Amino acid sequence: MMTLLVIAYLGGALTILSPCILPILPFVFARAGQPFVRSTLPMLAGMTVTFAFVATLAAVGGSWAINANEYGRLAALCLLTVFGVSLLSSQVASRLSRPIVDFGNTLLNASGRDQAAPSVASSIVLGVATGLLWAPCAGPILGLVLTGAALQGANLQTTVLLLAYAAGSATSLAVALLAGGKIFAAMKRSLGVSERIRQSLGVAVLAGVAVIALGLDTTLLSRFSYASTTSVEQAVIEGLKFERGRAVGDEVASNAVPIGVADSDAPFKSELPVEGPAPSLDGAVQWLNSEPLTKELLRGKVVLIDFWTYSCINCIRTIPYVRAWAEKYADKGLVVIGVHAPEFAFEKNIDNVRKAVADFQIRYPVAIDNNFAIWRAFQNNYWPAHYLIDASGQIRYSHFGEGNYRQTEEAIQGLLHEAGGKAAGSTVVTPDAKGAEASADLQHIRSNETYIGYNQASNFVSPGGVEADMEHTYKPGDPRLNEWGLSGAWTIGAEAARLDKPGGGIIYRFSARDLHLVLGPGAASKPVRFQVTIDGKAPGLNHGNDTDENGNGTVTSTKLYQLVRQAGEVKDRVFEIRFLDAGVEAYAFTFG
Repeated sequence: MMTLLVIAYLGGALTILSPCILPILPFVFARAGQPFVRSTLPMLAGMTVTFAFVATLAAVGGSWAINANEYGRLAALCLLTVFGVSLLSSQVASRLSRPIVDFGNTLLNASGRDQAAPSVASSIVLGVATGLLWAPCAGPILGLVLTGAALQGANLQTTVLLLAYAAGSATSLAVALLAGGKIFAAMKRSLGVSERIRQSLGVAVLAGVAVIALGLDTTLLSRFSYASTTSVEQAVIEGLKFERGRAVGDEVASNAVPIGVADSDAPFKSELPVEGPAPSLDGAVQWLNSEPLTKELLRGKVVLIDFWTYSCINCIRTIPYVRAWAEKYADKGLVVIGVHAPEFAFEKNIDNVRKAVADFQIRYPVAIDNNFAIWRAFQNNYWPAHYLIDASGQIRYSHFGEGNYRQTEEAIQGLLHEAGGKAAGSTVVTPDAKGAEASADLQHIRSNETYIGYNQASNFVSPGGVEADMEHTYKPGDPRLNEWGLSGAWTIGAEAARLDKPGGGIIYRFSARDLHLVLGPGAASKPVRFQVTIDGKAPGLNHGNDTDENGNGTVTSTKLYQLVRQAGEVKDRVFEIRFLDAGVEAYAFTFG
């Protein structure tokens, strides 16, 4: 638990590096030069508590939390607008603060504190507004906490981790504010332009409000590399291993494998550390391509555990490597086991998984972990996630997400050598992946995974917003970058939106080489025809693996469909898909 708290705290501290934080910083620096206890501390406390509260609502889930977040964002913009105007005009500030002064005097009922009360109260209000705006900028580590809450249920541990994350964010702001305060103080002493500074801050605050209100925080600022912050967070995650119900601390140290071997005749020992004993594989509801495998049956083998789910684009792009390793090292002592842990309800259907296994040409054993028994045993938090188990049953290597393929394969080779199997060689595989399995074009991705069901929906621009769990006729709206809308008669559910009448569609303005959409034919299981356009025209050479040059395609099963692959320059595009038949279910957009 302590390790998780440290990681959550560091993840919050790193959030200040995210581009979407930039419009919020003027609100913070507006507090520069004011007393820390009366002004800065209440603001940071208000921000921390509000952020943790909003994130806790997200962990609990539901449309109410989503709507509350939207209204909270609106309220925050109003509060910050008032604050910016008060900075521009001392008269406006005096009039606006009078009710706060009166309220503070009544609340505190103490003499000699009339000047402190409004400062504290207004700072708390500012902190609440900042916390509401800060919440959408959280990165992968917060996503880890919320994923754990979704899979294992929101609990006290979730709230504590969220508070740690928020405290990290507040710390980074405090440091920035203290540094900014010194600069501001020096300027006041030397130039005497405090009123100009105040008015400049007012302009900056109002400019920040305008940027956020117009959606430019997700358009202009998305031109900055989004991966820069997440890569730092990934380094934190990799550097601080999560506790997974395995031996940690002193016990690991006592069982650690020696690094290097002095005697050339001694058995080879890999330099990979021992992370702890491998958990049981019991709990799978069914096995595909194999009889149930146990720890006892796998003793003496090197085992690669791959947590995946079949509509996850990150998992799909990892499959070519896992498949190649299974084939290359099968006769050298490696056993690959795919643990299929579903994200959506349709992924619990074993027939769907069986079809996906066939489509992906997966021949290694697959454990169906519909109840997340194996997931929880490993205390896993990611799709995809790889764990390497040595011949004696110890976890020796783990990696989360895409990438690090060479490092993972070299770890496989080292453990096979250590196990005394046939020479594994030193070359690594280079799969010729096609379609959605091809690696992402990370340099040009400016769009992120977007869910359509109301539990996790964001950036929805159809006028009137979401009408949950009821048929409603939507108009597409005018989406900016990374915004989307519906047209036609749809019922938006918790996980997906269902088209109730033919002719409806989805529009999305995106910027990435590839656009994917998880679709299913619905309860009737009848094929649903569709047509895709890009910037209002047939895609031509920009068509995806599941469409032709005219944009035509058919939804035949519930899975991820690659609808766009830009053949030339990657730039902002307006994607639109129209369904010629009713019944289709749309779950999530992903990009590559």
